[in-house]
Amino acid sequence: MDIRSIWLVTLVLATHTIVAQAQSPAADSAAATAAVGSFHAALARGDAGAALQLLAPDAVILESGSVETREEYRSHHLPADMEFAQAVPARQGAMQATVSGDVAWVNSSSVTQGTFRGRAINSAGAELMVLSRTAAGWVIRAIHWSSRTLRSGG
Repeated sequence: MDIRSIWLVTLVLATHTIVAQAQSPAADSAAATAAVGSFHAALARGDAGAALQLLAPDAVILESGSVETREEYRSHHLPADMEFAQAVPARQGAMQATVSGDVAWVNSSSVTQGTFRGRAINSAGAELMVLSRTAAGWVIRAIHWSSRTLRSGG
């Protein structure tokens, strides 16, 4: 092979690799949103392993004025979050995803109403998740949850 042939083969392979790695913005948004949905579904099933698989090793969870590492979340709040998700139905609002390169952020709101451990729950929640693209797909790097109690009827 001469140098032109080698250069042409290299160019074709590089172009193929770039095209294969690039997804459309809509596909990227859908994939990031699906990862967030999968995390919520894992909590609702009580599947800690699946939920943790979607959290990056260095993930942070911000809730109720505190910051937890992935390991702290696994050992402290994950069991209660799964129990809560199984006991109290939530109406999830539409998720909105923004993707910039290999980083995405997905935000949504929800209304949660029901009873948990004998206590009436009537709250509005907001969620922001930051994800990064890995070879295995999108993983959650940060979660920020906030909520407020709703007055009766709304």
